[in-house]
Amino acid sequence: MKKLLLIGDLHIPERAEKIPDWIIELLKKEKFDLILCTGDLVYTSAVNELKKYAVVKAVQGNMDFLSLPEKEIVEIEGLKIGLIHGTQIHPRGNIEQLTAIAEEMNVDILVHGHTHKLKIEKLNGILLLNPGTATGVWGGIAGKAPETIIILEINKKVKIRKFESGKELL
Repeated sequence: MKKLLLIGDLHIPERAEKIPDWIIELLKKEKFDLILCTGDLVYTSAVNELKKYAVVKAVQGNMDFLSLPEKEIVEIEGLKIGLIHGTQIHPRGNIEQLTAIAEEMNVDILVHGHTHKLKIEKLNGILLLNPGTATGVWGGIAGKAPETIIILEINKKVKIRKFESGKELL
């Protein structure tokens, strides 16, 4: 089994001081094979903190002062997973546009951010996962949001675990 942490829209230090303690505790407790970050880390401090726990793949967010790729593709257990921020989607989070990008990238799963809202959708057989904002900071269309992440467990099947403010959502 492979375990991935999906995280994004941290905005550290401009809108939040640090990665929330409950996420750090989760990182210490559970062994992750990979961390996929949808961007808006802003500076290197958050990336460096995450790298203490697993390999990090991150993409460029619209608020980043980092040199990151616009998109990434990783293959885990035979599944192709795409990673984007989502800045290019208008209106933000539009499922049809996200699906079109996933099809263009030829991926089974697309992890995206930018909306600051945790969302799990499926269209045309493609799983679209938005981990929301790990720090709960305000975004372009939302006020302050809850602190959210997704854990993805892949072992022939895909299991999605959602977390909000330290509690696992059912």
